[in-house]
Amino acid sequence: MQEPVIGLRDQAHPYLTPDGRERLAELVAGLLRPQSYGEAVACVEAIETHMSWVFLTDLHAYKLKKPIRTALFDHSTIAARHRACATELRLNRRLARSVYLAVVPVVRAADRLIVAGEGEPIDWLVKMRRLPAERMLDVAIQHGVVSEDDIDRVAGTLAQFFLGAQPIELDGASYREAIAADIASKRASLAQPRYGLDSAEIDAVYAGQQEWLARHGALLEQRAARVVDGHGDLRPEHVCLEQAPVIIDCLEFSRQLRMLDPISELAFLALECRRLGAAWIGDRLLADYATHTGDRAPAELIPLYQSQHALIRAAIAVWHLDDDTHAAAGERWRERARDYLRIATGLLASFSSTAR
Repeated sequence: MQEPVIGLRDQAHPYLTPDGRERLAELVAGLLRPQSYGEAVACVEAIETHMSWVFLTDLHAYKLKKPIRTALFDHSTIAARHRACATELRLNRRLARSVYLAVVPVVRAADRLIVAGEGEPIDWLVKMRRLPAERMLDVAIQHGVVSEDDIDRVAGTLAQFFLGAQPIELDGASYREAIAADIASKRASLAQPRYGLDSAEIDAVYAGQQEWLARHGALLEQRAARVVDGHGDLRPEHVCLEQAPVIIDCLEFSRQLRMLDPISELAFLALECRRLGAAWIGDRLLADYATHTGDRAPAELIPLYQSQHALIRAAIAVWHLDDDTHAAAGERWRERARDYLRIATGLLASFSSTAR
């Protein structure tokens, strides 16, 4: 029997109780065993994220939510995790119906766990079709195999999704204030001394954003009418370049964080593609989206949206330092935050030079 596996995040996870940690270790160990699945499985691979464990079999992926509670969500009980799995299934079927298959129970039978077995569930999993790793957009960018046709199909899929997404009633002033507050909050978080970032660089990004808001804040107010219940985490690693593209892993646990302007979501994907060395993808996505929808947003919006997302991603990177105690891993996250700050600085400098 394979020994229980608890990753670095679980060892120091601030939201896991000792009992929760022990129980999670038992579940992870059981789900690493090929005989736990009611299908032919040669081996099981496991991937840990901050909120979940994902178990990869030959044909499927099974996501187990960690029993944690934060200010944004509560997965501390089996019932809560069952509801969260159902929500994830429903929301992700909007952009990946062929991938998100079912919510299935984990049951205990004698000395082992059985996925989708009969009996009292001891936890729940989201069952998904396993996607080809080489066709995920981040991997395809790395290997230089992304075509213009690939991006055109992704843009068409996203355009259809955003046109049909639930609109959010939001007045212009509230939208502008919410973005300004988010920028200020992320700046304050990044500036905490324990993260070891350059305060002058953080301040330079913030100053550039304030300049943008002073000059073009009215553009944000006009975009309020476009805000929808969107995806919320539109990154290259969530885009699969199948013939009919699928986009997975929406931010299912917070409707508030999914309430976005489609141009903001596309600007985020463009930012991430730029960071991976494929800036052309973002330009083509935005142009294609405008062609499909008629939503030709002012070019001035992009530096603000992208720099906002860069601050968010920088903050998420340094937050890993709060529960990752290994020095090498900590420096990796710190450098990731610096990368985002450098990108944001460049975007805002370009805006300032063209605005004058």
